[in-house]
Amino acid sequence: MSKIALVDDDRNILTSVSMTLEAEGFEVETYNDGQQAFDAFSKKLPDMAVLDIKMPRMDGMDLLQRLRQKSSMPVIFLTSKDDEIDEVLGLRMGADDYVKKPFSQRLLVERIRALLRRQEAVDGTISPAEAEEGKVIERGELRMDPLRHAVSWKGQDVSLTVTEFLLLQALAQRPGFVKSRDQLMDVAYDDQVYVDDRTIDSHIKRLRKKLRNVDSDFSAIETLYGIGYRYNEE
Repeated sequence: MSKIALVDDDRNILTSVSMTLEAEGFEVETYNDGQQAFDAFSKKLPDMAVLDIKMPRMDGMDLLQRLRQKSSMPVIFLTSKDDEIDEVLGLRMGADDYVKKPFSQRLLVERIRALLRRQEAVDGTISPAEAEEGKVIERGELRMDPLRHAVSWKGQDVSLTVTEFLLLQALAQRPGFVKSRDQLMDVAYDDQVYVDDRTIDSHIKRLRKKLRNVDSDFSAIETLYGIGYRYNEE
């Protein structure tokens, strides 16, 4: 049974999320601030941590920075801020994914499962069935490893959030086929979460930007205005 640490100063979030995770079979530990969590982690690390960014005593960024000095444990940030700078900074510091408040509990559970699967793949404890399901995708210069959530383009690693990875995977699985925004929403979000078209567009924009950081000529993701997106194998 995987142990998940929830760190948030909002008691309602701690209660509701821990109930959901326990119902899904996870063991859950809750902490009201970063300092309390850090003291506990110093004695024994959980399998994964879900951290709020804004907290008293020690915020999520400080806690992540201290964690990364001694552990590569998966970390998801919860944030109510739409500030992209926070997101970029958090990912640079070693966060694995972001979930913005308000969020669907189901969405968070899926993100947690995805990151735990990745960690199991890294540790070599994955089951044969999961290994079959997570076969590496290679499309021209693109290489995607679903189990490790690892992506490379022309041999260079590209760091993506879980959402960005899922969108790229959906497009790359069927090169040349158009995926509508609705289809991409279904891939990245569950039915309980309403997102508009612009959310998918902003994810794709960020995805392209990250790939162009390693190759300024990257153009494999094509926009079909009014329809959606497709991946063109180069």
